[in-house]
Amino acid sequence: MTSSCRRPEHTAPPDVYYNEAEAKKYSQNSRMIEIQTQMSERAVELLNLPEGQPCFLLDVGCGSGLSGDFLSEEGHFWVGVDISTAMLDVALDREVEGDLLVGDMGHGMPFRPGTFDGCISISALQWLCNADKRTHSPPKRLYTFFSTLYSSLSRGSRAVFQLYPENSEQLELITTQAMRAGFGGGMVVDYPNSSKAKKFFLCLFAGVTGVLPKGLGTEASDRGVPNQVQYSGQRCRFKNMKGKSVKKGRDWVVEKKERRRRQGREVRADTKYTGRHRRPHF
Repeated sequence: MTSSCRRPEHTAPPDVYYNEAEAKKYSQNSRMIEIQTQMSERAVELLNLPEGQPCFLLDVGCGSGLSGDFLSEEGHFWVGVDISTAMLDVALDREVEGDLLVGDMGHGMPFRPGTFDGCISISALQWLCNADKRTHSPPKRLYTFFSTLYSSLSRGSRAVFQLYPENSEQLELITTQAMRAGFGGGMVVDYPNSSKAKKFFLCLFAGVTGVLPKGLGTEASDRGVPNQVQYSGQRCRFKNMKGKSVKKGRDWVVEKKERRRRQGREVRADTKYTGRHRRPHF
């Protein structure tokens, strides 16, 4: 799990590392936008939100608002928190639909109890494991964050964090502090046997224990090649359309039904009529 390359959180504190030059990449680099959109979609999928119902969500480490764009496309309302003013300036320039707030995760979430229906965070949580100042204690900062987040979530909701853990000790530190704060849940690992596609998602339940979702690619040994083909095809589709899918088309309908199946919901079987437009009734 340990990487040989220098990690961003070892280079400088987040408010220093994500300067104007770095922030511009998140609005101009198509590859970054593509990856961020894919991970945001997966995080929202793991939230298991009510079908067809707009929700009020928190995006921790929202950066330039790429995750928020996906939330808005799905019909949700959101508030974004980030420590980097340069990243938030990019979000303002992009005219994102969510409300933005400058804040340090380690200082806690300044919201009233039960404010949000869920929380997502993309590539931000691992920064709390670093002590950038003498006064910083990673366990205390993690506990402060998780305990205030737990309070700000409605009971029965979820929080999903995509993260890049440095090692197993860091994972244990994060999950221990989350459980201390009252959360249930655990780690969901997508494509665990792939060095490139492997992704870690910390899926937390607030107030109500639930069944931990299954990671993508864990059935590869049973399903064989089709699972890998489906994944690579999905990546190509996202790349060609810059992170956006054609809604209401057959591919979009089939993909949505597959997400519902992974969430354990009852879904009708696919047929040759799936995704076809019905003729209007007179």
